Amino acid sequence: MSRLPNDHHRSPRPLATAAAVAAAALALTGAGIAPATAAGEGVPDPGPRPSGPVSIAYVEVNCNDLANVGRYALEDGAPVFDVAIIFAANINYDGENAYLHLNEQVQATLDGAATQIRPLQEKGIKVTLSLLGNHQAAGFANFPSQAAAEAFADQVADVVETYDLDGVDIDDEWVAYGTGSTPPANPDSAVWLVDALGEKLPDDSLITLYDIGETAETLQQAPAATLDTLDYIWNPYYGQFNPPQLPAVDRSRLGAAAVDLNQTPVTLAADLAARTVSEGFGVFVTYDLRAGDHSAYVSAVTRELYGQDTTYTG
Repeated sequence: MSRLPNDHHRSPRPLATAAAVAAAALALTGAGIAPATAAGEGVPDPGPRPSGPVSIAYVEVNCNDLANVGRYALEDGAPVFDVAIIFAANINYDGENAYLHLNEQVQATLDGAATQIRPLQEKGIKVTLSLLGNHQAAGFANFPSQAAAEAFADQVADVVETYDLDGVDIDDEWVAYGTGSTPPANPDSAVWLVDALGEKLPDDSLITLYDIGETAETLQQAPAATLDTLDYIWNPYYGQFNPPQLPAVDRSRLGAAAVDLNQTPVTLAADLAARTVSEGFGVFVTYDLRAGDHSAYVSAVTRELYGQDTTYTG
């Protein structure tokens, strides 16, 4: 998988050439997706990323536009957020098999890639898809066989490739393990899934883990090769400093702090950001970026992470 480098930031993805944009537009039109505006039209050239933790933005696309992530920039023009996560697709159960479900709003975000996804990627922001439980009996930790895990990974890979996403985030919440006709969680299931995603997703894809639930617990005992397939693993508890307990994984790949942008007090968010830097953790997670200008709050975080204020372009 394609990990952002250990100085904690990958250089921004370069803006496409005119020929590349034309080719991409043709391909998107054929797939029924409206092409993006030509690269560089109204899009400032982002500056080089400063060193510091990778910054994550979860967006509840049921009620917010993913594109809002791209409206935040540091004083030098670089984007504030490295990864924007579409929250969320679901793992559902049809009575026999697990399958990937995209609700109406998630599907609309994907179909609106020209305005919701491509502008972020042109700024160097990676866009990934959250995979979340859905109060059903099948989850990432109870695939009954390797073949079942691989079948689900095939569905995920198809969506990633169809919409040119940059990877996925695994979030094992809201699964009713051991109910209905499905088996309880087993120690092999999550390993099968992570390994399958590593094999089936494009080589430059990110695979990240929200450190919660049966999946996270079983992966603590996973083989080193499986853990290395996970680019980043982070704390799921907002307003807390709670490092994932994975001694074999370097801190540069771990997120110990997470904030809810609408619930965590700004002074606490700044303190968590400062501690992230001082203790050498490589990820800082934010959740629920909503519409409007929240640059004052975000600035309190970015001053600690990168030594710069945040600007907002509405």
